[in-house]
Amino acid sequence: MTHPRSGFAAPPQGGVASGPAEPDPRRLLGGGMRSIAAAVLLALSGCATVDKYRVPPVAVGAMPPVVAAALPSPLASNGAIYRAAAYRPLFEDHRARLPGDTLTVQIVEKVSASQKSTSSVDKTGDLGGAITALPGIAANSFGRATVGGSSSNAFGGKGATESSNDFSGTITVLVTGVLPNGHLLIQGEKQIGVNANVDVLRFSGQVDPRAIQAGNSVPSAQIANVRVEHRSRGQQADAQVMGLLGRFFLNVMPI
Repeated sequence: MTHPRSGFAAPPQGGVASGPAEPDPRRLLGGGMRSIAAAVLLALSGCATVDKYRVPPVAVGAMPPVVAAALPSPLASNGAIYRAAAYRPLFEDHRARLPGDTLTVQIVEKVSASQKSTSSVDKTGDLGGAITALPGIAANSFGRATVGGSSSNAFGGKGATESSNDFSGTITVLVTGVLPNGHLLIQGEKQIGVNANVDVLRFSGQVDPRAIQAGNSVPSAQIANVRVEHRSRGQQADAQVMGLLGRFFLNVMPI
């Protein structure tokens, strides 16, 4: 009695198959999907690498929306005019004091550094020897019985590093918080778009209120923990990025 063959050339329970088994379409489909998924993940990782190369990250935190501190509910009149929560001096220019206030930062950053180093090592050595006489052997037999050697080693190296940075500009920032010691946490962003290019300027830092000058401005040199980021997006920024093949060959052939 012969058993019926299944649709994929596999014998039923307890039967024996004869002839070569046909490929399972489900397995082929599963393998193809896995290959496509691997290719997609590889492409995404490559895109992430390219984006990271184009725009190296700068440690500037995302700026949350800042809401001015709500005024406290009015208390019973105690005969006093002064209120510490909303104190604004009457006889001085407006200056940032509370979260939500604005402050103008004069960005003037000049940094330059240079380093030079030179090293050299020289080493020489000589070695010589000869046989002049042996018992029972004529003296003229040692004409070629000499040995000599010399060695020399020289090393020289030079290195120089120079860096210069000059950044100037103006940006108005917001006070995002006030520390217990009275210092102000500031953060701001400016975006300017012209045609197909966008320039982005971000600034953050920590300001001592005593450094704020007349006109509610402060130079960046008197701000602590300064983070400045100036980026461009668009055709001009893309034109300044090395191509993918160029970066590949530069990695495999750094010379």
